[in-house]
This record gives sequence, C-alpha cells and structure tokens, in this order.
Amino acid sequence: MKVVLAYSGGLDTSVILAWLKEEYGAEVIAYTADVGQGDEVAEAEAKAMATGAVAGVVDDLREEFVSGAVFPAIRAAAVYETEYLLGTSLARPIITKGLVATAREHGADAVAHGATGKGNDQVRFELSTAALAPELKTIAPWREWKLRGRADLIAYAEERGIPVPVTREAPYSMDANLFHISYEGGVLEDPWAPPPKDMFRMTTDPEDAPGESQEIVVGFESGTPISVDGEDLGPTELLTRLNEVAGRHGVGRIDIVENRFVGIKSRGVYETPGGTVLHAARRAIESLCLDREVLHLRDDLSRRYAAIAYNGFWYSPERVAIQRTMDDIQRVVTGEARLVLYKGSARVTGRRSPNSLYSEDIATFEADDVYRQADAEGFISLNALRVRGYGTGG
Repeated sequence: MKVVLAYSGGLDTSVILAWLKEEYGAEVIAYTADVGQGDEVAEAEAKAMATGAVAGVVDDLREEFVSGAVFPAIRAAAVYETEYLLGTSLARPIITKGLVATAREHGADAVAHGATGKGNDQVRFELSTAALAPELKTIAPWREWKLRGRADLIAYAEERGIPVPVTREAPYSMDANLFHISYEGGVLEDPWAPPPKDMFRMTTDPEDAPGESQEIVVGFESGTPISVDGEDLGPTELLTRLNEVAGRHGVGRIDIVENRFVGIKSRGVYETPGGTVLHAARRAIESLCLDREVLHLRDDLSRRYAAIAYNGFWYSPERVAIQRTMDDIQRVVTGEARLVLYKGSARVTGRRSPNSLYSEDIATFEADDVYRQADAEGFISLNALRVRGYGTGG
C-alpha cells in the first residue's frame, strides 16, 4: 500500500508517519505544502526520510494560497462569527489540492492527515479530497489508533526516537501559514487563562509596540489588494509586507471561543496582522463604491460564505457560485485606503476611489441646491404607515 501523508514534521504527523508503516505496512510519501509556515519547511524532507518515509515532497504553494484562497476570501469579506479571518480554513483546501496531485503522481492508494476526530480540519481535508479525487481512500489515524492525546504521542515518539518540537512542558498546538498563526490546546483549553506572553510569533505585544504610530496606504483593484504605499506588489510579497508592518505594531491578535462544525466549542488564539489591515482597508473603499443594497446583500452572503469555508466546503458548488457573485460585486472596488497603525489598532483615516458614489454636494451640512430637506417629511410619513399604531410603548 502506498500512502501520501500531509506532513508538517510536528508531533502528530511525525508519529503518524511511523504508525502508518507499523499498522498498514505502507510506503509513506511525506507531502509538505509550503503555505508560508516558515523554517519547518526546510527541515521537513530530511526529517521525513529519517523517520522512514520512502520519499519527501516539498511543494511551494505560497502564491497559490494567497491569490487562490486568501484574496478571494477578502473579496468576499469572509469573517467567521464576526472575528475569525479563516487562516487555517483557507489553507486546507489548497494543501489538499497539492496532496491529491502528489498522490496521483506517485500512484498512491490513499492519503492521510493528522487532524483529530474532534476538529474541523478532518472535515476540510476529506471534503476537499472527496471533491477533487473521490477514488482515493483517506486514512485518519486519530479516528483509528488507541493513542488518546498529546501525552501519548510524546511517549510514542520518545519510545521510537522520533524528534518532535513539542515538550511535556509546552504542549499547546500551533499552526502557521502566510496569512496567520493559530494556537490551541494545552493551557489555552481553559478559556479564562490568558495566553502566554511569549507564545506569539507574528505580532509584538501591543503594550510593547512602538510609541509612535505609522501611516500606511493600501491600494485595491476590483477588490484585490495590489499596492502598499503606492508600490505595486505581487500577492505573496504584499501580504508579507503587511504582516511585517502591522505585526510590528501589534495588530491582528484575537482570542475567541468558536463553534466548530462538529459541534464543539473551542478556544483559539490567532494572529492575522496583514489580513486585519486588508479587511479594514477593503471596507473603507467599499463604503465609497458599493450601492447600499448591494453592500447589504454582500454582507448577508459573506456570513454564509464564511461558514461554507470554515466548514470545509471550499470546492462545493455553493462556494463557487457565491464567489462569482462576490467577484462581480467587487469589480468597482478600486482605490486606496489610508490607515494608522498604533499599539494593536488599525484605524482608517481616509479613503478614495475613481468609482466613488459619495457626493460632497449632497452630503454637506452646509447650504446646497441638490437636496430639498422638506422632501424628508413625506419620506418619513410613508415609512411611518407600517408602524403607526403598532408601537409597544417601550
């Protein structure tokens, strides 16, 4: 049997690689998708081979991740439960696409992942595999083996001499990509316990951030970010630049309890510095360019889109259909937003667009010749018909 494992080199997938060999007698190809997680990518192939893989594949998907998932989600204003910018949710379908392509290239019988039976990622990996390669079997060790938690995995690794980056003293889980870093487990499982101050990697503690603010200007074309401070940048370079600038000022941290698709409430801590700036900048330009009812319709669809992506249905017909609508709405969202970054905040101070619907002549509080204020009386009277006599007296 030949299995392609989605491999990070972390605790779970290092143990899974050895377990697949022991339990299935499988030839394991370790597949590592580079979506911007950092140093672990460079070590992944050698580490996988040392743990018993027959081959190691490292796939640079950073550009595809940003242009094919992050930016479409930004155009869709996708935010799950008002705060989560979907960093992990967006990476999984892109990783699965590469995983499936590698499985076909190597003639594999199955793919495997390290997601637990309690989490969302198992759903995301497997729904994406079902959409892209329904002929492949999926092996999910967390749903099969007798290992019950992180402590058991650490013991398993120690018994077999498998090097892992997690210790008994700091067992929280971390998942990184170019868009964000997520943290969960360990001390974070107590929703009252504050996150360890030394845990964060992308952002400066807002209390320790520079005492002077920084102004930046972000440019968009048809809803897609294209420039920072007037300099045109490619997708990966632009997001990297914003991560560095916003991260230095402590922008983009959230600490939430979210509702997983499987029905469990989960505490997660996230860093999304560049993404936080991009959402704020996009909203600022949209406020000029989008018709009121189109904007409200978009907002209704955004909540649905975010849930679809969060729940793992990236390759579903409904996500694709909503994406077309969102991209059509965004055609006019071209312009620039100016923001001030300061100690954890990203505050919009200006916006401009060649497609602006804003009219200073109409909006002014000074005298004008384009709006008859007396007309408002009839407007209010007509709208009052429905509620007249219906008041609750509150």
